[in-house]
Amino acid sequence: MSDERPAPPRPETALNRPDSRADLFISFTLLALQGFGGVVAVVQRELVERKRWMTREQFVEDWAVAHVMPGPSVVNLSMMIGGRYFGLGGAFAAMAGMLTVPLVIVLLLAALYSSVADLPVAQGALRGMGAVAAGLIAATGLKLVSALDTNAMGLPACAALAVLTFTAIVGLGWPLAWVLPAIGSPACLWAWVKLAATQRAGPQEPS
Repeated sequence: MSDERPAPPRPETALNRPDSRADLFISFTLLALQGFGGVVAVVQRELVERKRWMTREQFVEDWAVAHVMPGPSVVNLSMMIGGRYFGLGGAFAAMAGMLTVPLVIVLLLAALYSSVADLPVAQGALRGMGAVAAGLIAATGLKLVSALDTNAMGLPACAALAVLTFTAIVGLGWPLAWVLPAIGSPACLWAWVKLAATQRAGPQEPS
């Protein structure tokens, strides 16, 4: 009898990765072309559910970092993913995919829109697209709530921070430059405290 044992099956949670810089460029180009008015919904579906380049928890963490950095959040996220797999060249390839073709389309649409901007039909279409975009973002946010179950701060703290942030932006009209230090800084400090406490406690012994 042979002593060889079959290789263990690949775990279902194993992640994929981009094949090359060209794969990054094409993937983010196609992603950008789907993102009219609701990029965050498309990004989450494509990167987490379809391509499986990252878990839902990783997406929440990376999206949070990309959102507080200067520049468009989705471009920041694409550069983070490209840089993670292929260094600086991967970051540039992902960014080029996000910007090149959409930029050409936006310039063409801007030229066309200038001739119909005053028409009631065009204005009504924009209002309708705004409502759809808001729905897409809200649906994606609800879908990602489950990723907070494993957050170091705990779900109640995350929920409280979300309510505070919403109240500050919508209710009080605070600009982002105020929200980040006023709410983001205490949140980062609390996360650091919880992570430090978890590290000191060490792995729990099975009962």
